[in-house]
Amino acid sequence: MKPVSVEDRLAISDLFVRYTCALDAGEVDTLVDCFTEDGALVSPAVGAHAGHAAIRAFAERFATFRQNGSQLRHVISNLIVQVDGDRGHATCYLTVFLTRDGQSRLLAPGQYDCELRKVDGVWRFQNRVVRHDHDYTLDGL
Repeated sequence: MKPVSVEDRLAISDLFVRYTCALDAGEVDTLVDCFTEDGALVSPAVGAHAGHAAIRAFAERFATFRQNGSQLRHVISNLIVQVDGDRGHATCYLTVFLTRDGQSRLLAPGQYDCELRKVDGVWRFQNRVVRHDHDYTLDGL
């Protein structure tokens, strides 16, 4: 495995943080901008979404979920990054908290597994797969 430059490692880490914070805050445009034009997102909890239009619809569902009183907090850790030119692969652990009606609970832990592409000097998700340790549903999403 080739060493990853500090610049690429920080930019990819920032991409992961930007995505999770945008999802939690209902920032649709920021979330969509984390993906390449033909990027895809696959999650057992919310299905498969390919391309900016589908990812925007996914992000809007989460923004509405938040506006209706549900707050998610995505916490990521143990980021592993590999880079080969303008392509990369990264994984991290995922912990998600849900607060609703004054009660908080932990959702199924999991992992993000992501193919990355550097487009015009910016790292973005090409393919983002979410895996959880067990199935769960989000009522109201």
